[in-house]
Amino acid sequence: MGFHLPLIFALLSLAAVALANHAAQPAPQLYWNSVLPNTQMPRAISELLHPDSTNEEKSTNTMNAVGNGKPTDHKGKPENTVLLRVPFFYRVYDHPTDNQLHYKNVAIFFLEKDMRSGTTMNFQFPRNSNTATFLPRESAQSIPFSSNKLSEIFNHFSVKPTSVEAETIKQTIEECEAPGIKGEEIYCATSLESMVDFSTSKLRTRNVQAISTEVLEKGATMSIHKYTTMPGLKKLAGDKVVVCHKQNYPYAVFYCHAIKPTAAYVLSLKGDDGVKVKAVAICHLDTSEWNPKHLAFQILKVKPGTIPICHFLPTDHIVWVPNHKTA
Repeated sequence: MGFHLPLIFALLSLAAVALANHAAQPAPQLYWNSVLPNTQMPRAISELLHPDSTNEEKSTNTMNAVGNGKPTDHKGKPENTVLLRVPFFYRVYDHPTDNQLHYKNVAIFFLEKDMRSGTTMNFQFPRNSNTATFLPRESAQSIPFSSNKLSEIFNHFSVKPTSVEAETIKQTIEECEAPGIKGEEIYCATSLESMVDFSTSKLRTRNVQAISTEVLEKGATMSIHKYTTMPGLKKLAGDKVVVCHKQNYPYAVFYCHAIKPTAAYVLSLKGDDGVKVKAVAICHLDTSEWNPKHLAFQILKVKPGTIPICHFLPTDHIVWVPNHKTA
């Protein structure tokens, strides 16, 4: 039996290419592929693994963590940066703030019936300007993440304790350490690996979907527009979801919370500028534990615990749901 050298060389070349591609993938992506081989990675996550290839617009207001923990721009050069806070309200049961009151004319909160085809509402799909990327879990675990270790954290990232960056870091950690409401499970994921582990453990399955809102046109503006709901509303599986919200931090951190009872939807929107959006909406079915003075009740003219309240997710947040059909 003879050797087919051309075939052998071809197979060896393919194997070498496969190994090279495997080695080129970041550790968080390798973990995703091993734990969730049948789950498509949403853009909100993939762009934090390969920012240079997926982000067309680079904000100078970033603080990206690299191996030495120094603040850098996307080219790896040190720069003076500011972490900007986006006024989106993932702690939806809290009392209203000045930022919330500023958005009273925007459909931050709405009712389930408002998602029917043909409904119009004003909305802005805000995006966190901080494009900090994921660290491998081992690297993230080596850096303190605690309000008791703030001086050590500031020193690690060469941040002055009196700076805006230091205040933002402090606020993010304090929000992560704050208790949730009854029935809510909170976890701040400091790596993609830990986000995957938390989400799959709370859903009790690795057969999951991870979905984020996507503005489908490149170069679309993030200003407020009137959006019309298009046909094709889809309710996602399960009555318990895990929602993870991008935070402002020197590396990618997500505030995740498991909420029940909750319904998640995917719907198509078309803006008055022609831009199409694949939007993810979360509907909280039990609001009895929310602050009675919350902005949602002011906008919708309803009382806590009387009717489900919904809101869209920004483009850099992720909802995790079981991957099976509902009745």
